[in-house]
Amino acid sequence: MEKKFQEHESTIDFNGEKLLIKTGKLAPRAESTAWVQIGGTVVLAIVSMSEKESTLDYFPLTVEYVEKFYAGGIISGSRFVKRERRPSDEAVLVARQIDHSIRSLFPKSFKREVNVIITVMSYDGEHDPETLAVLSSSMALMLSSIPFDGPSSSVKVGIKADKFILNPSKKEKELDSDFIVSVREKRVLNIEGYGNEVSEEKMGELLDFAVEAIEPLQDMQRKFAKEFGKPKFEVAELPAPEDLIKKVKSDYSDKVKTGLYDQDMRNKIFADVVDEMIAADETLIKHEVETAVDYVAMKMMREAVLKDEKRTSGRKLDEFRELAIETGLLPRVHGSALFRRGITQALSILTLASPKFAMTMESYMGEEEKRFMHHYNGPDYSLGEAGRFNYYPGRREIGHGFIGENALMKVLPSFEEFPYTIRVVSEVLSQRGSSSMASTCGTSLALMDAGVPIKAQVGGISVGLVTAEGDLETFKLLVDIEDVEDFYGDMDFKVTGTTKGVTAIQLDNKLKGVPVIILKEAFQKSKAARLKIIEAMNEVISEPRKQLSEFAPKIESVHINKNRIGELIGPGGKNIKALMEKIDKDEQQLDIEIEDDGTVIISSMNQSKIELAKAEIMGMMEEPEIGKEYSGVVDKVTNYGAFVDVNASISGLLHVSEMSDTFVKDPNDVVKEGQVVKVKIIKLEGDRISFTMKGVNQK
Repeated sequence: MEKKFQEHESTIDFNGEKLLIKTGKLAPRAESTAWVQIGGTVVLAIVSMSEKESTLDYFPLTVEYVEKFYAGGIISGSRFVKRERRPSDEAVLVARQIDHSIRSLFPKSFKREVNVIITVMSYDGEHDPETLAVLSSSMALMLSSIPFDGPSSSVKVGIKADKFILNPSKKEKELDSDFIVSVREKRVLNIEGYGNEVSEEKMGELLDFAVEAIEPLQDMQRKFAKEFGKPKFEVAELPAPEDLIKKVKSDYSDKVKTGLYDQDMRNKIFADVVDEMIAADETLIKHEVETAVDYVAMKMMREAVLKDEKRTSGRKLDEFRELAIETGLLPRVHGSALFRRGITQALSILTLASPKFAMTMESYMGEEEKRFMHHYNGPDYSLGEAGRFNYYPGRREIGHGFIGENALMKVLPSFEEFPYTIRVVSEVLSQRGSSSMASTCGTSLALMDAGVPIKAQVGGISVGLVTAEGDLETFKLLVDIEDVEDFYGDMDFKVTGTTKGVTAIQLDNKLKGVPVIILKEAFQKSKAARLKIIEAMNEVISEPRKQLSEFAPKIESVHINKNRIGELIGPGGKNIKALMEKIDKDEQQLDIEIEDDGTVIISSMNQSKIELAKAEIMGMMEEPEIGKEYSGVVDKVTNYGAFVDVNASISGLLHVSEMSDTFVKDPNDVVKEGQVVKVKIIKLEGDRISFTMKGVNQK
C-alpha cells in the first residue's frame, strides 16, 4: 500500500462498547483526519490549515458539524430539494460546543486559518454521534502539525431517578437532565445541557463523574498521537511583538487605564492610542498595535481584580447590576416582558398557537416536532454600532436562543396540560454582557404574563473568572460579568435555574480547562445571585396569569376511540371538512387536529365555536347504549313509525308500537317531522337501532 494511504487504527472498550479510531487512508491532501466509530455510528473529522498567517486580531478557527441524510439511510422529504441545505440549528449548536471544547487549546499568538470539519457518516439509531464529535476533532488536531495542546474529549451525562447515566443512547427516554461535558487534563472545557432543577451539589458530583469517565479517551488519544502524529511547529508565546507591548506599557499605560475604566468611551480611547502610536512610527503594523493595546488592557484588568478586587464597573465581585422589570408592555401580543440588568436590555415577546404550528425538524434521525421555541435577536444597534441588517441568525444568536429553551424546558406544562405551540422571541435592544441571561429571565416573565402555567420562575446569571498567570489556585470569581470581563477574563459560566436548582448551563472558557473545584464554587455564587434575581422578578409577577390574552387562540381537546379516527375524518377528509364548514362557514377561525392516539384538538378565537365542535364530534363518535335515553329529532314519519336522529352516529327506528303505552293507529297523531322527542334504545342489531318512547318522560 502506498504510504500516503496507509491506515492506522486503535480500539478500546469504553462504557461497555468497542470504540475505534482510524487515520491515514482518507483525505490525503488535508492536514489530518480521524475516523471515530462506536457501533454503527461513524463520524469523520478532517482538519486543514492555511499556509499563511492571518492579519486578523483573533484566531480564525472554523468548526462545522455536517449532518448528512445518508447517514441514517434517509432521503429528504422535501419535494423540490434533495441535497442538504443550511445546517440545522441542532448542527450549529453541536459545532459551537466543539468550538468551545478546543479553541482555548491553541496558542494565543497562533493566527493561521484552521478548519475542523466533522461529518456524520453513519448513524445506527442508538449511538449519538454528538458524543464522538469532540473526540474526533481533538484526535485529528493531535495528529496534525498544528500547535494544539490537547487532548479534549466529551461525554454526555444523563440523570434519571437521581442516578448518572454515561452517554445515554438515543433510545433512552424521558431523562430528568442531560448534559454534555468536555474535559482536558481533569479540567472542564465546556458544559452544555438542561437540568430538572438539579441542586448545585449534584451538579458538582456530575462534573466529577464526567472527568473520571473521560480519562480512557484521553489516554487513547495521547498514545495514538505519539505513535502516528506529525511534529508540531512552534509559535511565539506573546500575541504581539514583545517590544511593542513594552512600548504600550511604558508610554501609554495611563491612557489605556483611562479607557479600561470608561465603559462608554473605551473603544474610542483605545483607537486613539493606536492612531497616536502609528502616527509616531509609520513602520508599525496596525493590527499588531491593536493587539498590543488589548493585551496591556487585559493585564491591567486582571491585576486589578486579583490584587484589589476592583472591577471596571466599580461593582463588588458578588454584586450584580441594577435590575428593571416590566410585563405586559405590548397591547396585542399574547405575552411580553422587559428585563434590564445594567445597560443590557431584552424585550421578550410570546406567541401562542395550535399544535399544528409546531416546528418540524428533519435530519438523518428522521423527523421530530418542537412545540417550544425561543429565538434570540441581537442586532448591531444593541451594541451601539451600525452595519448591514441581517435577517438570518448567526451562531451566537442560535446558541443564546437555545440556552433559553434549555432553561425553561423542564418547567413548561405538559402537552396534555397545555396543548399549545409556544414561541418566544427575545429582542435584545441593548447589550453589555449577559444578554443571553437577560433573555432567559425575560422569557420566564413573558410566559407568566401570557398565562402559560409554568411550574416556577426561572432566572439566570453569568459568573466570570480571573486567575493568576500560571497559578490556578489564585483566582477571583465575578458575578454578572460585563463585556470586557468576558473578553479579558477566563470564563463565561452561564447558569439558569429556579429557587430549587439548575435548569441549564453553558460554559465558555479561555483557559486550558477550568478545575472542577472552581466550578463548584461558581455554582454557589450563581445560586446566591439567582435567588435574588428571582425574588425581584416575583415582585413583578410571581405566578402565571389566570386567563390567557383575549387575543390568544382558545384550545380544548376531546378523546375518541382511536379505531374510529378514520370515521371522523371520512374519505379524503370529507367528514371533518363538512363539520368545520358547518360551524365555521368561511371565517377560517376554527381548526381541528386529530392525533394518532385519538386526541382531537380544537382551536379557535371563538369559544362558542369550540363548544359546538366538541358537541358535534362527541355526537358523531358516541357509542349507542341499550337502556340509555337521548333527545332526538324526528327525521321522517311513515305508516309504521318514525326515524329519529339523535346525532351523527345514533339514528334509528321508533316503531309505532313503541310510541305509547296505548294503541297508536297513525304515527302522525303522536310525532311530526322536525319535532324533538325523547327516546330510549331498546335493541341493537349490528348498525340497526330500535327506540321506544314508552316510560320516557317527554317533559
